[in-house]
Amino acid sequence: MRGVVLVTGVMAAGKSTVAQALAERLPRAVHVRGDIFRRVIVSGREEYGPDAGAEAEAQLRLRYRLSALTADEYAKAGFTAVVQDVVLGEHLRQYVSSVRTRPLYVVVLAPSPEAVAEREAARAKAGYGAWTVADLDRSLRVETPRIGLWLDTSELTVSETVDAILSGRDEARVG
Repeated sequence: MRGVVLVTGVMAAGKSTVAQALAERLPRAVHVRGDIFRRVIVSGREEYGPDAGAEAEAQLRLRYRLSALTADEYAKAGFTAVVQDVVLGEHLRQYVSSVRTRPLYVVVLAPSPEAVAEREAARAKAGYGAWTVADLDRSLRVETPRIGLWLDTSELTVSETVDAILSGRDEARVG
C-alpha cells in the first residue's frame, strides 16, 4: 500500500494499535495520529461532543484538514501515511475529499459495541465521557457512508486485522 491510508472507527476500536502495526509492516511508512492536532491547542480548545457548538465543529474540521495535509506531505516525500482518527458520519466523505494523494485507502474498524465496551474498560485511558459506546456505534453504523473497507474486528487480533487490511486493499481503495 502506497499513498495515504485512513484508519477510522469509534473510540477503543483499536485504531492506534492497528495503524501502528500496519505502518510497521510497510517498507516506508509513518503513523499520523489525528488527535495530536487537537492536543496541541494550548488554550481556547473546544472539545467536540454530542452537543458541539460552532467553535468545536470548526476545530474538528481544522484537525482533519491538518492531518490530511500532513499525510499528503509525507506521501509526497515517498512515505505511506497511515492516518488514524475518529472520522464518522459525513466527516468521512469530507475527509476523503480533503486528501489529495492517490491512491487513498479508507479502513473502518467496526467491532461490535460489546467488544468496544470491553476494550474501553481494559485500557488505561478513558475515551468515552459525554459520548456512550452506543452513541458512537450508532453514528458509525447509521450515519457514516459505506466508504472503503469495513472490518468487524471483534474477534480479530491486531495481526489478523492488518492481514485483512493488506488483503482487502482493493476494497479499501477509494481514490
